[in-house]
Amino acid sequence: MNIEDIRNYCMGLPYVVEAMPFDDTTLIFKVGGKWFAVADLEHNDKVVVKCDPDLAIELRDRHCEITPAWHFNKKYWNQHLTPALDDDLIRHLIDHSYSEVIKKLSRKMRIELNLE
Repeated sequence: MNIEDIRNYCMGLPYVVEAMPFDDTTLIFKVGGKWFAVADLEHNDKVVVKCDPDLAIELRDRHCEITPAWHFNKKYWNQHLTPALDDDLIRHLIDHSYSEVIKKLSRKMRIELNLE
């Protein structure tokens, strides 16, 4: 998956907004005001996504292309080298990240976003 495909996939999820709060190259995808994916437009072979801590370790053990995300809490965030991974796996990891963020939103926020 290339960066454009990743962007299109993330933006296709319900209530996702994108932002570039830091610079002109770091693209953040949020739902309910919370990040679930980060892409660097200069290094567009990587995407960072949130992950259940146990699954994060399992994925790192199973795929050498998946590593703890640099500058993120390594317990919860993984970095993926996208060209080396199957597109279906990347979509699954984005969906998982989105779900991890949704379940941590307040009930009120989930109701406002029609996610409950």
